Amino acid sequence: MGSPFSGAPGDDLIGYLTRYPHELTFGHEDPAAVFGRYHTDDFVLCNDGVPLDRERLLAHAKAGRRNATRIDVQVHDALAAGGKVAARYTLTALMRRGQVIATEIHMFGELSPDGRLRRVEQLSRDVSDQDPGPAQPPA
Repeated sequence: MGSPFSGAPGDDLIGYLTRYPHELTFGHEDPAAVFGRYHTDDFVLCNDGVPLDRERLLAHAKAGRRNATRIDVQVHDALAAGGKVAARYTLTALMRRGQVIATEIHMFGELSPDGRLRRVEQLSRDVSDQDPGPAQPPA
């Protein structure tokens, strides 16, 4: 299924990294529709060695919709070339009970011909207790 949407990760990786979490968590659109705009139907995210398919990721989105009140994404580095993407960014979520969860993510992905993500391998670490320091613009 191709999409005429020009904000696909292959066209605008930084836009995807910052826009997608907001659309998925706080948008009024069905999470499956948001997911499909940016990812292929057979998309798999392997996070810290754990594979997550579309259904598991949509279940995670439902929990996010219930529990998160704010999400901020700071992109440190991003590159898209030759059907591949790579990024280093920090995603910070404020939860309803006041907890702040900050995660540093190193992402490496493969794109489909229409620019959507087909597969992502990522490593993440909790940086919630670290001083974020000054904001760094993406390279």
